[in-house]
Amino acid sequence: MKTLLIKNARVLVTMDQERRELKEGALYAVDGVITAVGNSGELPQDADRVLDLSGHIVLPGLVNTHHHLYQTLTRTFAQDEPLFPWLQSLYPVWSHLTPEAIKVSAQVGIAELLLSGCTTTSDHLYLFPNGSRLDDSIEGAMEMGIRFHATRGSMSIGESDGGLPPDSLVENEKAILKDSQRLIETYHDGADGSRIRIALAPCSPFSVSRDLMRESALLARSYGVGLHTHLAENVEDILYSQEKFGLRPGDYAEELGWVGNDVWHAHCVQLNPDEISLFARTGTGVAHCPCSNMRLGSGIAPVREMYDAGVKVGLGVDGSASNDSSHLLAEARQSMLLQRVKHGARGLKVREAIEIATLGGAKVLNRSDVGVLAPGYQADFAAFKLDELYHSGAELDPVAGLLLCHPVNANYTAVGGELLVSEGRITRLDLQPLLRRHRNIAIDLANKAA
Repeated sequence: MKTLLIKNARVLVTMDQERRELKEGALYAVDGVITAVGNSGELPQDADRVLDLSGHIVLPGLVNTHHHLYQTLTRTFAQDEPLFPWLQSLYPVWSHLTPEAIKVSAQVGIAELLLSGCTTTSDHLYLFPNGSRLDDSIEGAMEMGIRFHATRGSMSIGESDGGLPPDSLVENEKAILKDSQRLIETYHDGADGSRIRIALAPCSPFSVSRDLMRESALLARSYGVGLHTHLAENVEDILYSQEKFGLRPGDYAEELGWVGNDVWHAHCVQLNPDEISLFARTGTGVAHCPCSNMRLGSGIAPVREMYDAGVKVGLGVDGSASNDSSHLLAEARQSMLLQRVKHGARGLKVREAIEIATLGGAKVLNRSDVGVLAPGYQADFAAFKLDELYHSGAELDPVAGLLLCHPVNANYTAVGGELLVSEGRITRLDLQPLLRRHRNIAIDLANKAA
């Protein structure tokens, strides 16, 4: 039995039902599960590991609901393009990915996430050139220690059949379903505290068939795993659905069985009120990716409307080729600011944005064991030390300072009580050799694309 005590936190944000924020907060965990939360003087004073977090703000570990980790290799590409031309310019580059590139890029992206306070992430990998497999990113994630929702993406409709991706990057649908079943049976762990889960994730309405969407849903539900895809990302996306299927994206998803508590859709920038109501009624989740939506000029997602309607909303950094960063705390800040651009100064409050980044993301990924610091939950937390230049003067409300001031890295990030970031450093591997290999692979990809 291993015990952990964190104590003397300046503020410990619980995200429990009362949304308590505890000054001089403390947390006690046994074998990675929280057994007590309270003020430092109220909890046991001894443990196998005691961490004094004086001066720190402690949050539940942040939850990232949408990412394409391989894209850390292609930052700054197609700098001024909207979604469809952006994709078409990057497909040829991504065609040179290898198994090593998938693993290395996953580890770099996860390092970024951990340093930003993220403890659970989803990854949407939907192309598999040169022998690459989802196993490559899973291997990288397991070595890093983060909770990992690996989604088996796919593309089956190429350019010659009216799809967006080149024919060389699409797969046979029977092969996709066979590999999806293999991955579920090999890796998926639905138990509380699991660090690896699988979901099925046909890429988008413009790259897969209706049959694959339906069959993926049937397969996923037969195993009790989640479903994920891109939906209603921009105006062109809406027009494609209407021209090809005669349906808006929400109606298309409903027709194919892609609504429900086991489904979450990325972006949903262009959802209308009826679609928002549909998602709220069915428990369908949304991964909100504000930086990517701004970078690609896709628009402002109706987060305020979704939140008020009761839609499950979490945050996603999206791929690092359309955001160019994997800093989830910065994403929470942008989500708050972007809703204020649309709705005014009260468009999204600080605590609402923190909720979306923690508990909201846990709900989207159907996790009842993370996103809250309370007894029975996993000891997943992020601790931010606010004694730097950027937060001097934020004494009135240091929790609000996390989002209103310059985003900082976590000083400590723990998953199941294990410190994966300690004193601002990744603990499980030496980052510099990884970055050197990552840069070399990125240069090689760029040269091949040129």
